[in-house]
Order: sequence, then structure tokens, then C-alpha cells
Amino acid sequence: MVEADIKGLQVHYYSVCQRKLWLFSKGITMEQTNDRVMEGKMLHERAYPQLEQKEILIDDTFKIDAFDGEYVREVKISSKMGEADRMQMLYYLYQLKQRGVEKKGLISYTKERDTEVVELTEAEEAKVIEALAGIKRILQRPRPPGLKKLRYCSKCAYYEFCFAMERDEEC
Repeated sequence: MVEADIKGLQVHYYSVCQRKLWLFSKGITMEQTNDRVMEGKMLHERAYPQLEQKEILIDDTFKIDAFDGEYVREVKISSKMGEADRMQMLYYLYQLKQRGVEKKGLISYTKERDTEVVELTEAEEAKVIEALAGIKRILQRPRPPGLKKLRYCSKCAYYEFCFAMERDEEC
């Protein structure tokens, strides 16, 4: 797997749950029926109607929510996954830099009505490169990483998949 094959969502998942990253990347997708994912899709459709350039696919590799002048803008419901949101934005800025485009990032959190500015520094670029190497290692595994109970598991689209056996044992 080359860097260009890695999607922004995979970088986000890597920062949230490596098991989810592996499952999603192997075609086991649970997002279609998840209410939070649907809410996010609706938010993307309605957010920033004044911007002409939205949902921009770059080199058939990654999709940016919007260009807003000197900024790349990502729209998120809330900042609960703030570090993962930040890594995803840094990945986009890194990929654009690889293509000769220097931008800053804006992550807009609609519930909080807050916006975070993100800049790709040398240190942040090193984090992206490290994350990409970690993603490649995980995706080369023949099996998913082990199950870890995280504070946000119950809201995850993969919750039923991951915890089905545990629920059977409780019954």
C-alpha cells in the first residue's frame, strides 16, 4: 500500500481505533446504518452554502470538505474526536503540500460553534508520516487488532460487530 492509497477517513480512524481502521479498510463497513454517520453526511450537505468549492476530490485520492480562500475547511459535528480531526486535517495539508499547494486548515465544530486553525509544521508533518507508517503496518496484518473498550465505543458504527460475543455471554 502506498501513501496515495490512504484516505483521510483512515487517518481519522487510526487516531480513534485501529481495529475500526482495519475493519473499514478490509471492506467491512457499518457506517451506512449509523445515525451519527448520517447526521454527519447531512451536516456536510448543508454546511457553508456560500462556498462554491465543496466536497473536492483530489487526484482520486482524498476528499476535502471545502476550500475557503487560503484555508482547507473540514466540518465536524463536535470536537469530541478533536485529536483525530486534527490528524485528518494535517494529512490533507500534508498531501496538498506534496502536490505543491500550501494551505492552512480550519476545522469547524458546528455544535460548539467553534473553529480550530491547523497549520502543518515540521513537527506535525513528522506525526503524519509516522501515522501513515502505522496505518500501513495495521493494514498488512492478517487479522484486526484486538478489541479495546474505549469511552466512545457505544456510539461507534462498529459497536454491534465488535461486542456481539460479549453481549451473547451476558444473556
